[in-house]
Amino acid sequence: MTGTLILASKSAARRAMLTGAGVPHQATSADVDEGALKVGLLTGGADPAGVALALARAKAEAASRVHAGLVLGSDQTLDLDGALIDKADSLDEARARLVAFRGKGHVLHSAAALAAGGKTVWSAADSARMQVRDFSDAFLDAYLTAEGEAILSSVGCYRLEGPGAQLFDRIEGDYFTVLGMPLWPVLRELRAQGVLAS
Repeated sequence: MTGTLILASKSAARRAMLTGAGVPHQATSADVDEGALKVGLLTGGADPAGVALALARAKAEAASRVHAGLVLGSDQTLDLDGALIDKADSLDEARARLVAFRGKGHVLHSAAALAAGGKTVWSAADSARMQVRDFSDAFLDAYLTAEGEAILSSVGCYRLEGPGAQLFDRIEGDYFTVLGMPLWPVLRELRAQGVLAS
């Protein structure tokens, strides 16, 4: 494989992961109607992990129809008691979401796919279990004030690489998976594809 890796995501966390790992790339948006795809997938019986994988593939394939070379798509879903949770649209909704999480566990599913010429050539997914602590209302108020609308870009209304780390008692799983992409499998496949030195 030759050329620059294209990341079909504008996610700051995903760009930072690749940059931090020394992976040269360019970021672009994937022209995918995620809402419609989710509805179709859920109607078809897909679970939250399956939705993440299907969306990652769809993003990679869509962007690879426009860009030459290898395209990386990624997606993350949140599974609360088997139900797929979407991003909050407002701080009030974020507050309600975090209250619902309080003292409970949920699972983040992160998926990645590589595509070329409109076809997926590789995909993988990983999951992390997040145990939210029984935080106080005062903590929640301070957290929402400090983070503001920035948390609306995260499905869980938190950034583990920021003050959101204080929401948790423990995490079972890989840090990068929590951030939104299963980085270790991606790096392994990029080496196999000749994008990175082995």
